[in-house]
Amino acid sequence: MKNNSVAENLKETLHQDLAEIGRFDECALLDYPDERNIGDHLVWLGGIFYLTDTYKTKIKYTSGILDFSAEEMEKQVGKAPILLTGGGNLGDLWSNHQKFREYIISQYQDRPIIIMPQSIYFTNAENLERAANIFNSHPNLTLFIREQTSYEIALKHFSNCQVLKTTDMAFQLANTLYLKTHDLKKNTSILYHRRHDAELNKDFSSAPIFTLPNVFTDDWICFHFNYWEFCESALNNLQLRPEDTQIKSADLMKWILQQLQQTFDLHSVKLNSLYNPNMHRTALGMIHCGIYQFKQHRMIITNRLHGHILCVLLNIPHIFLANSYHKNESFYETWTHQVPFCRFVKNSSEILPVARELMENYCQS
Repeated sequence: MKNNSVAENLKETLHQDLAEIGRFDECALLDYPDERNIGDHLVWLGGIFYLTDTYKTKIKYTSGILDFSAEEMEKQVGKAPILLTGGGNLGDLWSNHQKFREYIISQYQDRPIIIMPQSIYFTNAENLERAANIFNSHPNLTLFIREQTSYEIALKHFSNCQVLKTTDMAFQLANTLYLKTHDLKKNTSILYHRRHDAELNKDFSSAPIFTLPNVFTDDWICFHFNYWEFCESALNNLQLRPEDTQIKSADLMKWILQQLQQTFDLHSVKLNSLYNPNMHRTALGMIHCGIYQFKQHRMIITNRLHGHILCVLLNIPHIFLANSYHKNESFYETWTHQVPFCRFVKNSSEILPVARELMENYCQS
């Protein structure tokens, strides 16, 4: 893999900033992403590999929201610190994650709690006030924020917390073997990587993207099939059942298995030593889905933050679009505006000239 100086610099920044929390021998890591958003799995594995590779911390318990067990966590880690994974769900837009986070902070005031790098967005002032009261009631809560606008919100409202700013956990994966793949055949196509949920910026609904040549629109590729069923049958055994080969995306499945086999050969001891190793194998498979999807195109246009981050990690020319609130623009302005092969666009009329400029300067064969 080519060296990526911007990604490497952000990885170094991440290490410097996270060092503020000090060292601990073991911990629990909660709020595993039980869904198919590849960005959340980039964040999760970034946290896993930072703690195990850089911090040398033993992660003794991991869980999602639905499978959390207070008894099991107490059995595994006692009073060790609790870490809550990072992402873009600190707020009321994705309320299940926020409710779980508030529950953990309320229930476990007898040990340090660390929230890994997050963006903050509340649509309702009362929800923000409730969250602030809960967070500020904890005697030892550290809150990492991943872009400037959210950082200013945190400083204003979470006054009894240790509030620190750093970049996204996915940059822990910069220039590592976790992103190393066989070369995929790159087409002349452009992928419009478009989310359709509550974070969609509707100003781009009529964007003139399709006047560009050879444009395909899709969200994360793993939204198209039952990834969990596939994981149970294939990832755990590193082989395909006969019925798996009938899946429309069989070539994708086989490629993922090939990448996972190579990764497991190098890192099987580490993965198997983690609590619930299948959870982390699934996350790794998700990441390979995203790599497979992105590396086949000469350029990406994305309105997902982790679409942008994955492009930065893989050195893919791309246009980064605004989302429905400050997250994308603020992250770009805070950390990635110096990426030479990326352009941030706030106005749909800018897409065509920017795309042509990127293709001319960065997409020539």
